[in-house]
Amino acid sequence: MKYPGLIFRGALIAALAYFSYLLLLISLQYVPFSKDVAFLKIKATEVLLPYYLPCFKAHIFTSFFLLLAGFTQFSPFVRKKYRRVHRLMGWFYCTILLLFSAPSGLVLGFHANGGVLSQFTFLLLGFLWIYTTIQSLRYAFKKEWIKHKQFMIRSYALTLSAITLRLWKYIIVVLFHPPPMDVYRIVAWLGWVLNILIAEWIIFSFSTSVSEDILETKIT
Repeated sequence: MKYPGLIFRGALIAALAYFSYLLLLISLQYVPFSKDVAFLKIKATEVLLPYYLPCFKAHIFTSFFLLLAGFTQFSPFVRKKYRRVHRLMGWFYCTILLLFSAPSGLVLGFHANGGVLSQFTFLLLGFLWIYTTIQSLRYAFKKEWIKHKQFMIRSYALTLSAITLRLWKYIIVVLFHPPPMDVYRIVAWLGWVLNILIAEWIIFSFSTSVSEDILETKIT
């Protein structure tokens, strides 16, 4: 029973590493920064706004680091053997997310392609991202480690939408070839709603084992 679990965990780590690498490549398209590259080519009106490009830069250049920092929070090895690293990376994750990634994401969401439906879902995603992260911090301060981890699972599930949105976009285009704006409206919802449902399933299914693991760790 031990080996399937190790194989599954290894596969998850490999998948996260690969898709994080792809996200890094997407971000590096804008280095040195240009308004005439990739996504910004279809945002000719928005790039003229004085606040749009700073928010765009803040969002895309922090996403990769959030993925890496957040992943360290769920490593039992790091949490038990390197508690200081766990805390420092947790602070890094929450600080970058709350000061840069999420606020800038709200601005970008307000100007999202696909009309009101897309704009609404990205704004909802942004507010839930902020809420789950603040709740995770709040329970850490109160030393309620079970709830702390549950909200961090939710927060990181929303962070992973940076990957799953693009993955679903690729799958839908390859299989169904819908019009571009229809694709954007679909993945705007599918990119994070499924993630949060999976997070809730994980929390519900493994609540007992998660509780025992956190209590055993006795983070101080």
